[in-house]
This record gives sequence, C-alpha cells and structure tokens, in this order.
Amino acid sequence: MTRPGHRPADDLRALLAVTVDALDAGRRDRGGPLPSGGPADVRKAVLAALGEPGPLLPPRGDGEAAALGALTRMLSAGSADPADPLCAAHLHCPPLAVAVAADLAVSALNPSLDSWDQAPAGTTIETEVLAALADLVGYDPTRAVGTVTTGGTESNLMGLLLGGHVAGRAAAPAPGSTAASPRGWLGQLSHHGRHGARPPASRAPASRSAATAALPVFCSAAGHHSVRRGAELLGLRRIVPVEVDAAHRMDVQALRSALARHPGPALVVATAGTTDAGAIDPLAEIAELVRAHPAPVWLHVDAAHGGGALFSRRLAERLAGLAQADSVALDLHKLGWQPAPAGIFLTPSGRGWDRLDAEVAYLNPADETIAGYTSLLGRSLRTTRRPDAFKIAVTFRALGRERLGAMVDTCHDLARHAARVVTADPRLELAAPVTLSTVLFRYLPPEPGEHPPDTGGGTPEHTGVPRHADRARHASRLDRIDRIDRIDRLNAAIRSRLLEEGAAVVGRTTAGPHGAVHLKLTLLNPNATDADVSALLALVAATGDQLAAERTP
Repeated sequence: MTRPGHRPADDLRALLAVTVDALDAGRRDRGGPLPSGGPADVRKAVLAALGEPGPLLPPRGDGEAAALGALTRMLSAGSADPADPLCAAHLHCPPLAVAVAADLAVSALNPSLDSWDQAPAGTTIETEVLAALADLVGYDPTRAVGTVTTGGTESNLMGLLLGGHVAGRAAAPAPGSTAASPRGWLGQLSHHGRHGARPPASRAPASRSAATAALPVFCSAAGHHSVRRGAELLGLRRIVPVEVDAAHRMDVQALRSALARHPGPALVVATAGTTDAGAIDPLAEIAELVRAHPAPVWLHVDAAHGGGALFSRRLAERLAGLAQADSVALDLHKLGWQPAPAGIFLTPSGRGWDRLDAEVAYLNPADETIAGYTSLLGRSLRTTRRPDAFKIAVTFRALGRERLGAMVDTCHDLARHAARVVTADPRLELAAPVTLSTVLFRYLPPEPGEHPPDTGGGTPEHTGVPRHADRARHASRLDRIDRIDRIDRLNAAIRSRLLEEGAAVVGRTTAGPHGAVHLKLTLLNPNATDADVSALLALVAATGDQLAAERTP
C-alpha cells in the first residue's frame, strides 16, 4: 500500500514535461536527421553537457529538472532521428508514441520476470503476447513456448542453444558405446518423435558436450553475423556457410549438397529478411529438405527483419514454410515500431527448453510453482528481465493487425518506389530486387570529362535488377582505368559526406562477387512519402556528382 501523501506519479508528471520540452528543443538544435560535424563535434557537445571539465559525478548535483532537461536536450540534438525521412540506414524504426508511453509505464513500475512476485501481471502478459505471435507464425498457440528477448542476436543464440542441445543429444554416443552411431539418433527419433519427450538422462554429459561441439551449423552466406558469433560462443565450431543465389537467398541445391556430405544430426539457420537485401530464403523448400535428412536437424529461422511481414495480408505469404521451423526469431523493434528491445524467440513446443531448467530457492521453489506462482526464469538466459511484452500488448490492442499490416505495406511501397527511381537514374545501379523494405544500390560516376546525365525524373515501373543500356556501358567502363576501386571509394565517400554534414543517414555494405561497396536504404518510416524517398536519392546522386567532380584531375 502506498503510504499516505506519497504520490510518485506527481513527480513523474512534472519531469515528463521537462523531458518532452527538451526532446523538442534538441530536435530544433539538430535541424536534420543527425548532428552535423562528425564524431569530434558530437563528442565535444556531449562532454560539455556532462559538465566537462568538471566531474560527471560532482559533490553536489544540479537538481532533477535541470540535469534531466540539459542532458535530454543534448541527447536529442546528438541523436540520429529515425522519424526523419532522411534517416534510412538501418533496421532502426521510429517507435510508436503509444509504445513509448507503454514502455514508460514498465520503467516506472520496474517489474522483473524472474519470479512471479516481482511481476504478477507481467508474467501473464508475456505468455499471452507470445501465444498471439505464435499463432501469427503458424504454431499452435496452446503448445508453443517462447520468450521476449533483447533482439535477433539473443534470439539466434537461443535457437542455437536449444537446437544444439537437442541435436547434440541425438548425436551423443549411446550408453556403453564410444562413438555416435546412426542407431543412437534413429532410436531416439523413433521412440520420442520429432517433438517428443526428452531422451533418457543416462547419456554422459561429457560425451554429449563433445557431440554438440561437433555439430555442423549450416547458415546462409548472407545470414546475420550473430549466427556465427553465437555458434562460436556456444562451442559450435563447425560453421558451414551456404551459397546464395542472385537474389541473395540461400541456394537450396547448395544446402542439399552440404547436408549430403554430413548424414548425421545438424543445425540449419535460414533467414527471412537478410540485413543487406531483405531477401527471404525459400523456407518451405528448406524445411522439406531438412525433414528428408536421415538424421535429426534443428531448423532455426532468423526472421528478425522479415517477421513483420506476417502482419501484412499482401506479404505474409512470402514467409510460407515458417511454421515448419523448430525455432523462430522475430524483432518488433524493426517492422513492429516498438522501442528497443522487443525481440521474440518462439518454438512450436517445449522440446529443448529443459536446457534452461532452473529451480532457485529464492525465485521459484517447487511448491510455489505447483501452487500456480509461475516463474519465467527458465525461459531466458537472463535473470532480471523487464516485461517488454507490455508495450507489444498495448500496440496490438491499440492498432490491431490491419493497421500494423498497412504500415508494413507502406514501407514496402516506399522501397518499390525507391527501386524505380534508382533504375531510372543512369547514375545509380540497383544491386538486388526489393523484397521487403530494403533497397541496395550504388552510385556510378561518369567518365572523366563526361557531364552527369540529365535524368529527367522518370520512374518506370520496375523493381528488379536494372537491365537498361547504361548498365552495359558501365560494365565496359569497369574494364578501364581501374574504376572498381574508384567507385568503391566514391560510394564510401558519399555516405561519409552526408554524415559529416548531418544531411542524411544512408547505409553502407558490400555486395556482389567482388564485395563492392554499396549504399543501402532501409525504409521503416511509414510516415515518409514517395517525395521524401525521391529527395533522398536525389541528394545521394547529387553528392556523388559533387565528389566525382572534386576528384577529377
């Protein structure tokens, strides 16, 4: 019971007004999508706001309102603003105001999901949000198990952890034997089924650990870097990259050949929405191939980027086969417009979750669990864990699937428009077809002495890789005067110039057989317009023209 006269909401209300005013003031100070001047100027401004040359922790403070107002204004002025249409580099969405407000409520109450008595309502909210998302994926929500994570990196780690546990158990030598054998994993599979009960506990932990370490992890060459890092962290040393096709999707035939060279248990990681191109692997074909493998294979799908397409009636079918995965990673701080973190990890059943079983006397004693005081301690690698599902629940109730789906469709439409603009401009070259909301392209400079072409502003209806005559002309140029290196350096310089001036935030990556430098738009702002996207691309091209002219002898 709150003591008489104690009204923490009153204190918060006053400070919230300070915060909102400071956010607006900082945005005016910035005047664009990110601060100008580059790292040195930003660092100087941050240190000044933190009280330099004095100590950050002074003997006496400045007071709550003064410190909050000054530092929030500095943070706002020194941030990249994903709500600005010219900020389009990363999978970094402008969060919904209602989700931000819901996140504030969680911060004010400060619950933790490691025991029921720290988060009575939060415990149920998380399980219900996970059930709703499991249903969206195509799992049976009454059987699915999951957790809210910090994002795709943690979710992918969870998939590798549970998958390695299950597949490693299948690969471990049977009791009394010294090596894994087909009889061991076939016997387990036939006795327990694909999603059956855990196998006998008599297997030696040392041999199981060795068997897990020997498991191959097959992942797309275009997959997220966290897959390799997570596998190495878990001691899964056999990481096998699988080739991709021209559209950046995992090549199923290459996966078939790789699996054929390893007839035993394994892990396969597919991707639904690659970071650079937004490509979606052929999930149904991969799932069919995995099922046909003679040994158990755990299929994890990293849908951190593409999972948001499930909200869209138009795009959801592109994730066909997702429901056949043994585990799935989703991120709602991408195409879900949540403040980070809002990652999701789901499995169709409880298979493998015994790897995280934990009974701790002060958190989840058995008698309290039996009595209904459920703890989610065994659902995460973390102990203290805030109920980030709350902001998702509020968003779902506030917007519903139709509005969320319309927002996804808007971002997809913006990407298709961008592809048409790129294709129409002979100074720009599209590197991959648009699948979701990512546009991968590069600037191609004119020959020395040649003036940039008059683009005329046309935007033909085309969203695939361009095939206009200029492409052949540019290809012939690449054979002369070592233009490849020049083009790479020029595209890198375009991004740097835009960042330095605070004019725009565009992404940078490499693509193609030679790892050429490319630029990237990741369009996650449903409030942006076609005109905004056209203006951003025009700015990129104009900056390229300026830099090319500066570098011409």
